[in-house]
Amino acid sequence: MCEKKKVFRHEWKYLISYPEAELLQRRLSPFLSLDRNAADGAYMIRSLYFDDMHDSAYREKIMGVDFRQKWRIRIYNCSDQRISLERKTKRGSYIYKESAALTREEFQRILDGDYPFLLTREENLCKEFYYECMVKLLRPKVVVDYERTPMIMDAGTVRITFDKSVRAAIGSFDIFDAELPTLPAIEPGKLVLEVKYTAFLPQVVKTLLPLDGQEFSAFSKYAMCYEAAHHLTDLTAGVSKTFMSGRRSRNVYSGLF
Repeated sequence: MCEKKKVFRHEWKYLISYPEAELLQRRLSPFLSLDRNAADGAYMIRSLYFDDMHDSAYREKIMGVDFRQKWRIRIYNCSDQRISLERKTKRGSYIYKESAALTREEFQRILDGDYPFLLTREENLCKEFYYECMVKLLRPKVVVDYERTPMIMDAGTVRITFDKSVRAAIGSFDIFDAELPTLPAIEPGKLVLEVKYTAFLPQVVKTLLPLDGQEFSAFSKYAMCYEAAHHLTDLTAGVSKTFMSGRRSRNVYSGLF
């Protein structure tokens, strides 16, 4: 089977306020259209992220490692109509995503630790996920919820999304349970603006995008929800929240205050 050529996309992120998001959507609406999947203007995304016993994906994000990967299983509106196993590869500000469809039964088998069926799947991604689970002991780590408003433009394959109410669902890894309790993961009044494009960013969009006083953000929904779910706090901007020993995590600042 011929392997599909990997095409990395640009990804920019901003942390902006709700009034800024409202203004920006109005400015962009004459040039970008709402994604047809957003029937009511937005949809809910729920992702179950996986990490190894050392929380490597989280640690690499906090340390600013240039090349890193994250595994997740994603659904929309808490429905089992579309279940995707995904791997997101990031190199600097470039990203590449791979996905494979799962059934609800297959999702449950993964939760139960029954991985061998992944080897019978045609997609290499499933086989590689099996390796990650068996060798690197990848396991479910945190459920991430948010509401997304997506806008698209064919030129340059531009996709601009506004992700609000980013929160960590706790108490269970049952991603189909719409009643899971959640904890907020970002400061009140803020949302995540993401800009993705492949070939180029049209000048009209580039002109509209800059926001006064806003700069690119290294924001990670997984990292922030991991911290919310595990009660980690940011005492000093830009400093790792925890010190990871070989056995357990302990607060770097324990006993200092």
